[in-house]
Amino acid sequence: MVGDMSSDFKLDAVKGHDSEDPEVGSLNGVHTILPERRATTLSDRLFRGSRAGHGEIVSIPNEKRGHGSAKKSGPLLSGTAYCISSCSMILLNKVVLSSYNFNAGVSLMFYQNLISSVIVVLLGFSGVVTLEKLNWKLVRVWIPVNIIFIGMLVSGMYSLKYVNIAMVTILKNVTNILTAIGELYLFRKHQSQKVWTAMFLMIISAISSGITDISFDTLGYAWQISNCILTASYSLTLRRVMDEAKKYTRSGSLNEVSMVLLNNLLSLPFAAFLIIMFDEWEYIISVDVIKLPMFWVIATASGLLGLAISFTSMWFLHQTGPTTYSLVGSLNKIPISLAGLVLFKVPLSLPNLFSILFGLFAGIFFAKAKMS
Repeated sequence: MVGDMSSDFKLDAVKGHDSEDPEVGSLNGVHTILPERRATTLSDRLFRGSRAGHGEIVSIPNEKRGHGSAKKSGPLLSGTAYCISSCSMILLNKVVLSSYNFNAGVSLMFYQNLISSVIVVLLGFSGVVTLEKLNWKLVRVWIPVNIIFIGMLVSGMYSLKYVNIAMVTILKNVTNILTAIGELYLFRKHQSQKVWTAMFLMIISAISSGITDISFDTLGYAWQISNCILTASYSLTLRRVMDEAKKYTRSGSLNEVSMVLLNNLLSLPFAAFLIIMFDEWEYIISVDVIKLPMFWVIATASGLLGLAISFTSMWFLHQTGPTTYSLVGSLNKIPISLAGLVLFKVPLSLPNLFSILFGLFAGIFFAKAKMS
């Protein structure tokens, strides 16, 4: 999972019926924009259920104060957890693919998805999360989405190997543009003038950033453009398939955790086929890097973080709502990009730095335009 390549990737990636910023990256599963929810508080329950004979409400001040404190800290904690897991996922994948010079992106994806699948299944069996029972009809409906999902992850892996994190972040803005065009033609969803202006600014920033990129790599840019196309296709296809998939579930709905499991579990046989077809298994057997314990620690951590992005994004959404989630996701690109430039000592020119900053703020402007 490539996090924002994650975040934006596996789970960076994808949104449900009202996509605000379809980056999936996250890698691990599904970023689904949910309606704003407010948990029933203790005081709400007391308000409904504990009335005195003359209609007076029995209140417990200490309980209310306690809940008020939790309500204030909830968005902060969930937002911090989401940002940390998202940033860490991208940086760790970059370390595995570039610093360790690991040339088997499909195998890394297979390992990360395997970790996620095992953990989600264990959580389901223990009753921590609710999982839909899988059946052949549901799997058959979901396979087209999963194929695009795999292509999205693989292309993201290889783009991250050849392109620096800041440029990947800017180029991923192209996904928003492709998604908006797809929404216009497939769903007749029209965007406001502000949104189209923001997308125009993102196009300028992507072109100028590529032109001024000192470490320009043609293969890496080709992988990233492919990733943008696949990510947009994934978001658009998911909207259609989700409604169809619900017909084949016992509950009549498909929750986010079940979608995470479907994506990760179904990707395993396809990934295994690609590993054999590309002869990655021969590379894995012979490469020395897999003998390093620290390599496995980092690879495993990236898999765990991919799953963490799935759950922290859901937690953050429930604590706040799609508006805050979208804006924080855009703001989150700034520290990720700057950290990538500093930690990996990317050669940088002043025009390229300006283009990157311009692209980051164009993404923020896009998020604000979508909210209005």
